[in-house]
Amino acid sequence: IEAEFDLQPVITNPVQARQEGQPQLHPNGNLLKHIKVRKGDMDKGFAEADVILEHTFHTPITDHAFMEPECSVAAPKPDGRMEIYVGSQIPYQDRTQVARVMGWDESRVRIVGQLMGGGFGGKEDVMGQIHSALLANVTGRPVKLLFDRHESLLVHPKRHATQIRVKIGAKKNGRLVAVDTELYGDTGAYASLGEHVMTRATTHSAGPYDIPNVRADCYAMYTNNPPAGAFRGFGVTQSAFAVESMMDMLAEALNMDRIELRRMNALHVGSITNTGQELRESVGLTECIDRVDAEMKRLVGEGADPFVACSVPGAEHLVRAWGFAAAYKNTGLGGGAPDISGAEVELYDDGMFEVRSSSAEMGQGLVSVMRMIVAEEMSVAPEQVRVLVMDTDLTPNGGPTTASRQTFVTGNASRYAAKTLRNAITAALAEKYDVKPEQIKFKDGIIHANGNSMTYAEIAKEMKSMGQQPRALYEYEAPKTQPLGTGGDMHFAFSFGAQAAEVEVNKLTGEVRVLRVISANDVGMAVNPLGLQGQIEGGVMMGLGNALTEEFIMDNGYVVTDHLARYRVPGIMLTPEITAIIVEHPTAEGPYGAKGVGEICSIPTTPAITNAIYNAVGVRVDKTPVDQELIAREIWERERK
Repeated sequence: IEAEFDLQPVITNPVQARQEGQPQLHPNGNLLKHIKVRKGDMDKGFAEADVILEHTFHTPITDHAFMEPECSVAAPKPDGRMEIYVGSQIPYQDRTQVARVMGWDESRVRIVGQLMGGGFGGKEDVMGQIHSALLANVTGRPVKLLFDRHESLLVHPKRHATQIRVKIGAKKNGRLVAVDTELYGDTGAYASLGEHVMTRATTHSAGPYDIPNVRADCYAMYTNNPPAGAFRGFGVTQSAFAVESMMDMLAEALNMDRIELRRMNALHVGSITNTGQELRESVGLTECIDRVDAEMKRLVGEGADPFVACSVPGAEHLVRAWGFAAAYKNTGLGGGAPDISGAEVELYDDGMFEVRSSSAEMGQGLVSVMRMIVAEEMSVAPEQVRVLVMDTDLTPNGGPTTASRQTFVTGNASRYAAKTLRNAITAALAEKYDVKPEQIKFKDGIIHANGNSMTYAEIAKEMKSMGQQPRALYEYEAPKTQPLGTGGDMHFAFSFGAQAAEVEVNKLTGEVRVLRVISANDVGMAVNPLGLQGQIEGGVMMGLGNALTEEFIMDNGYVVTDHLARYRVPGIMLTPEITAIIVEHPTAEGPYGAKGVGEICSIPTTPAITNAIYNAVGVRVDKTPVDQELIAREIWERERK
């Protein structure tokens, strides 16, 4: 085969993509979406400011680097149906998309989700499900489509590279009066979830603060880079790095304590967010700040300033200091999208329960949460509850595993399904023993009714003998939200977090080691404290990699990072001591008050580390990942002068 190629100019970044005279990559141009946030009067706000600072920050493309690459197995069945086994974050959407491409009714497609070796947003897009189904349909044989790491790195959507300009105005006492941000997001060659990701980056770009005047403009642009889509943090990781760096810069300009600056401006009950939403409950940001502050001061000792650099005795070239950052992140889809999850709970003849939902388990601990919630409602040990997930034939639609939503939404669906079954059992026994429903008691796996005690195994048989099936299906719909710009509640809940990081910087080489991280997260209520601790530790490590090591490198449209060996994921040797602090400000609608934690625990890590680097050696990092050669050079040039 002979081919001729007419090489076109390459658009390498979103700022270039918006400039005049650039090639237009799509029929409607290079602009995917211009996203706007408006609150208050910007001219008035900056006129009132005693101090105004402005700075621009850059974040690179990064890869999810999940340990298990994408894999799909499609098997045609004798009855004309297609079964697809895949590690995916959205099984029912996979079914819809496969059926659409095949031209089939959805009932002919079964998706059987598999426990996966990591997702982090990277397994929301189609990644072989459709292709394996097409091949299996043509050949009449099962087809397995497994990406090797090279293929995965080339094609699956990444984290958006960004350029973020922040202009911030404050009074002399530290009160914020205006924040203006301009964001450019690189959504790559195709849209994926670019509009939604950059919307979150934009709405959170002024930080978790109560500010009367806010303006944000974001340009999500097409480029010739790999597509960018969902990634843990969903755009807020990038904007938090920018605004939290600016908060430290502002504290220095005001000669003010950086924690007190955050504390006095922190969102609280009664605050109005940047999008015009009143926070009526569950705002634990101040407690997160206070508890991290207290733990940090306990570690450094009485009277010591954690933000003042100190040399390591016997190694004067090693300098240590702490850094601080705060953040917030929505729970749930928000923006007017219906947020619905279904769950079914069934009691079997052996007294075991099973709770079912298609929601994806990808290591975040959803299965444990569902098991513990049903066990709580039915007054049994967790070992008496089985969990079945990710099967479109056998489980109701739990929606996408994204946006830190599953504990809240599928947790609620599981809870209300269990309550419904419990009410049915209560009604059946009240009728059988001619007692009032409130006289039926559930305790330690035994049901007590009018002096009679029954096991759940006996209950199952009893209900069936009465012509009733001991199972209940419940579809939970989260509180409605509003699209950006229409007023009202854009989200039904927010999680809040604060982190402090201690770093050690080698002044000779610029090498940075993170020694300790303190992370406090307001999660509403901890359903599974041990699993929560694991989420926090994993989130911190992902944030550490984002700060220090990870970058997906492109060279004028060509992928350089095409093998995992060229992508530096932080290993155990870079793992700091991590202190996880659980803060609980319950939200009324969440299961037992719980809300999300999957993303908030990684968002403040990067700015906490980069702020610590500045406190240690006076080098302001405004581009990630941290360039140790740049640090060494700036130190060397400063000392030479």
